[in-house]
Amino acid sequence: MSEEQAIRTILHLYVDGMAFGNEVALRKAFHANARVIGNYEGSVEWLTRDEFISAVLAEPPAPPDTQPVMDIETIDISGDAASVKVTDEFAGMRFTDYLSLLKIEGRWIIVNKLYHLHPA
Repeated sequence: MSEEQAIRTILHLYVDGMAFGNEVALRKAFHANARVIGNYEGSVEWLTRDEFISAVLAEPPAPPDTQPVMDIETIDISGDAASVKVTDEFAGMRFTDYLSLLKIEGRWIIVNKLYHLHPA
């Protein structure tokens, strides 16, 4: 599997984990020390991985036969570091996410998520 394919696998874990409320997938996609940062409801939100997962699980999951929205705009890889820009939808909201990934012990993992919530 190429590095880009391995990163795309993590992106699918991430987006499917959000869409279907899959805690196991989200824990596999995000490093334990990852942060999720963005402007949400008028203030800056700084979440740990566990706070982010709790917020995802608080929303009703998409029906099982749903195809989650995921538009991967860029994947930029430099050795063991990568940056990804992806647009996705969650709980009726559209986001552009800037994800930082690091290859740790041979496996890509999200270490940071900076997001933009598009106006409704």
